[in-house]
Parts: sequence; C-alpha cells; structure tokens
Amino acid sequence: MKNTVHFKFWPARVPYELDYPQVPLFEFLETSARRYPDKPAVIYYGKKISYREMWDAVERTAAALYGLGVRKGDRVALYLQNTPHFIIGYFGIMRANAVVVPINPMLTEHELKVLLDDSGAVALITTSDIYGRVQKIQAETSLREVFVGEYSDYLPERPELPVPEAMLNKAALIGSAKRWLETLNSYQAAPPPVEVTVDDMSMLPYTSGSTGVPKGCIHTHATVISNAVSSAVWHNMVSSGKALATLPFFHVTGLIHSLLAPIYVGGTIVLLTRWDRETAISAIEKYGVTVWTNITTMVIDVLNHPDIANRNLSSLMIMGGGGAPLPVAVGQKLYELTGLRYLEGYGMTETISQTHFNPPDRAKLQCIGIPDFGVDARIIDLDTGKELPPGKEGELVINGPEVMKGYWNRPLDTEEAFIELEGKKFLRTGDICSMDEEGYFYIIDRSKRMINAAGFKVWPTEVEGVLYQHPAVAEVCVVGVSDPVRVENVKAFVVLRQDYQGKLTEKEFINWAKDKMAAYRYPRIVEFVDSLPKSGTGKIQWRQLQQMEKERIAREGYYWMNK
Repeated sequence: MKNTVHFKFWPARVPYELDYPQVPLFEFLETSARRYPDKPAVIYYGKKISYREMWDAVERTAAALYGLGVRKGDRVALYLQNTPHFIIGYFGIMRANAVVVPINPMLTEHELKVLLDDSGAVALITTSDIYGRVQKIQAETSLREVFVGEYSDYLPERPELPVPEAMLNKAALIGSAKRWLETLNSYQAAPPPVEVTVDDMSMLPYTSGSTGVPKGCIHTHATVISNAVSSAVWHNMVSSGKALATLPFFHVTGLIHSLLAPIYVGGTIVLLTRWDRETAISAIEKYGVTVWTNITTMVIDVLNHPDIANRNLSSLMIMGGGGAPLPVAVGQKLYELTGLRYLEGYGMTETISQTHFNPPDRAKLQCIGIPDFGVDARIIDLDTGKELPPGKEGELVINGPEVMKGYWNRPLDTEEAFIELEGKKFLRTGDICSMDEEGYFYIIDRSKRMINAAGFKVWPTEVEGVLYQHPAVAEVCVVGVSDPVRVENVKAFVVLRQDYQGKLTEKEFINWAKDKMAAYRYPRIVEFVDSLPKSGTGKIQWRQLQQMEKERIAREGYYWMNK
C-alpha cells in the first residue's frame, strides 16, 4: 500500500498532488516570453538575453531544423557545455517536433559515436572547441547536419564575471558544418506547425544502467513537465527569483532544477559554463541569486574559500542537490554561514531527476528525503520482491508521473527494469534503501556495481573494456575508492604482461587512459599488481579488492593526504 506517513512533514501550504500542463514542453518558454518579454531569461557572464530574444532564437532554430529536413520524432543531439546554445537548441529541437538527445561534452570520439549510433541522431549542435571530435566520426554516423557555435556568440563585450580563457578563442575552422548564428539569421520563415502532444517523446537522455552499456531513456513531454513543475513548486520558485546554473544541463539534475523550473515560472537563469568557486560566489552576490542546486563537491569548494565568511550569500533562499550525501559537518557549516538547511534529494536519468526531496523546513542530512508529488516509493526484498516494512533494507522501487516509458530499442532491458505491485508498474532503481518510521528514505548501498565519481555514474566494466585496449594489460579490475570530496575515485588494479613489466609507470598508464575516456571516467589511481584475487571458477573478485581499499583507507587515510 502507498505510504503516506511522510505527509505529516510535507511542506506547508503545498498540496500533495499537482496538476500538470497538457502542452508540449517548449510552451514553457513561449508562455514566459509572452508574460515577461523584456525580462532577462538568462544572464551569461553579464550578457542579458531577454525572454523575447530567447523565444525568437528558438523559433529560428526550429525553422532551420525543419528547413534542413528534420521531422517529427527525429533525434537531434546537443553536445554542449552550459551555454545559451544549449537552451535555445533544447527548446528549438522540440519546437521542430523532434527529440533532444543530450550528450556529455566530456565524452571522447568513441563514446560519442556509441550514443549517436544508438540514437540514430540526424543532426547535432556543438561548439568549436569540441567540434573536432564530431568531425572525426561524422562520416561514420547518421548525422546529416552539424551546427557549430562559439562562446563569443553570446558573451558580452565587457563581461561582468571572469570568463575562462578557453572560452575566448577566436572562431575555428569548421569545414562543412554550419555556423550557429549565421544559420539562425538566415532563416526568416515561421517554424513548422506543432505536431507533438504531451505523450510524444521529447528527450532521449542516456544512462549506463546496470550493465555499463549506455541505454537511452524514453521521456515524453509529460514525464519531463511533471518534474520541472514539481521542482518549481517544492522550491517556491517565482518569477522574481534567480537560479544559479552550475550543474551541467546534459545531466537531468541541472536540466530540471537550473533550466526548466526557472523557465516555467519566468525566472532568470544565471548561467556559468565552467565551475569556478570565485565566479559562482561573485554571481550570487552581484545578481542576488535565490536558488542554487548543486552537488556536494561544489558546496565544499565554496565553504573552503578563505574569505567566505566575508562574502554576501544572503540572497540565497534554497540550496540543495543530489548525487552524493552531504557530510554532516559541511551541512552544519553551511547552516552557520547562511541559515540554510541543505536539501538533499534523489533521482535517476530514468526518472528525469527527482523522485525524493527533503522538506525545506524539516530536512535531514545524509537522507534523500520523502517521495515528492504523486510518487509511490516502496522498499522490496531483493529475493522475493515482497514489500518490506520501515527499518528493513531492500531495493527502492518507484511509481510516479516522471518515470520513463522504457529504454530505447531495448525491450528486454525495459521488461527487467520494472516490477508490478498491487497492479501498478514500479521502476526498479537498483539502490538499496531503508525507510524510517517518519517516511524518510536513506540510501544504504547499491545492488549493482557502480562508482559514484562526484555525482557521475561510472561503470567499472565499461572502464575495464577501455583499459584492456592497452597492449601492456594482461588483466585489470576497476573499483571505487572512497574520497572525502569526490565521494569515490576510480582505481584500477592492473596486471602487466611480462614484456611490459618495469617498462611502464602508473602515471604513464593514467595519462594514456585520460586520452581514451571522459574526465570523470578514467582511473585517477592505478596500482600494478602481480595477480588479482579470483574465485574457484576464475572470476575476478572485485568485492575483495574494494574491501581491501576500505581497510587501507581506514588504516592509512586517503590517497591525496599521503601525497
């Protein structure tokens, strides 16, 4: 039976259920542009882009995509950092009746190609600093069109915040690709007629899933809308508010809380492309930021600023995030400095961000909170699938309006991802949780082999597959190593082939891996060993290695402390 004990601690003056707009998602921006045409939708290092300007660019993007052959249901990729190009491209793709495929801009050529091949994307929007990766593989993909922007397209002549040097590069050669602004300015025609409804697919974000193989999560306009509205209501967002966007938009947390929710209420997004604590603090002070969704590492970084006690963070009304628990000592320091309780939450790519929030006026640290609007969350026995009572540990399963429709072109994986309880379909999260007597949920462990590297999922088998490409590797096993800042680091135990022993250093191996994988994936720690522990059947015992690391840290401390 659906648990409602947490209703006792529900945010004041907020209903238990919400009614959601029955319109395509891009109408959030269109409506705010009608209501607040001259108000800044985005402040980008001092450049103010009004809602009217933003919507005009979205319609031009839709017209350009349609004019170049993009049709309803076609997938269009966004391979971008946090820039105005992303926001305009996101809504423009949907306004063209197409589907957004957000892709991590840290991915290498090979990793990018895997997602392009799986999604069948016909077009892609990127920036010149990473376009080279696209250029190398485009001929081997289904991409017909590539649009390349420059950070300077939207940077002000006189920035009000420090702009990273790498963003100030001059326009690069882009071959046959189309320049972003030139293309948008060349299309004066109206966008195509609206053909999509709330039940059509709007997004195809990718998650590694339990096997380490990337899987596209089918999200409709309705599933995304439910969480965007949920975030806005839970965080008391209003049109006069300002949201600091430091989490990447390609990731569901940043997308929902720092982009879609502010747009829905007609607020302003203070947008940063790269994380820098001084820039973030200055942005809060200068623009009066009211809402900041982040990750633990960002909070720790800001609180460690040597002059933080003298900085003005008084405009902040809500701070929270997910991806990793906030240490109690850090939460207390934040409260003493700002008077704010950090609001931890929980979500997945499969649920387009949150399913759980901590109530703003009754938050618990090291806790993912309570189920939010319309969510039925339960704990089940891993073996029997039976629901467990409070205090018992089992797998968290979820039913709610934000749950994906399934995995793209993977019917078997979709079937395995769900379980039926009392006639309702629940998503199996793979996370081991417990629920206390007040209805608050806690993450205990994972039933799947996954590393949490600063909020990013890293699947050891996927990393191992890349490391085995090195000719020196005879055997390898990747595990997560606890880290007080990044939550976990990726460590590789490597058995070298005999002819490479003594001829390769751990540092050289790490540098090789760094060129093969995204920055959050490659092993930061490598240890050459003579052999790996194995079972009687010859299977590498990764759990034994992980336990050895836990014991070593308890005995010797963290790696960075010993350098």
